[in-house]
Amino acid sequence: MTLKVYLSGEIHTDWRERITEGAQALDVSFNSPVTDHAASDDCGVAILGAEPNKFWHDRKGAQLNAIRTRKGIEDADVVVVRFGEKYKQWNAAFDAGYAAALGKSLIILHGAEHQHALKEVDAAALAVAETPEQVVQMLDYVLTGRLPG
Repeated sequence: MTLKVYLSGEIHTDWRERITEGAQALDVSFNSPVTDHAASDDCGVAILGAEPNKFWHDRKGAQLNAIRTRKGIEDADVVVVRFGEKYKQWNAAFDAGYAAALGKSLIILHGAEHQHALKEVDAAALAVAETPEQVVQMLDYVLTGRLPG
């Protein structure tokens, strides 16, 4: 069995690398949003033309990024959404809701400090992890039935 996993959420830490490196021995393919913050913010105006108003600048980028995000979530078997400690990720909340609405297997990843704030998001998930390593262990278990050693 091969799993397609979409890694969504905060882009300021190495959590994606920790999951992809930890899962190298597993039959998993990963996809994610563009994690270069400047490229993600400016993709719309870089492709479609400059906008003098910041609202429209941001909207062009958000809509273009939404095409990539929706496709990635729709194609995924499992969606992992990370909420970071330092930054508010409204897009991560949208991604979690979209994945849940599509009936995707959803894993939420955040620290204990966000348990109360994300209780509704957590309730939509099939699992809630606090570390990327726990996500790798979940993927291993789903694919092989092995428990952590």
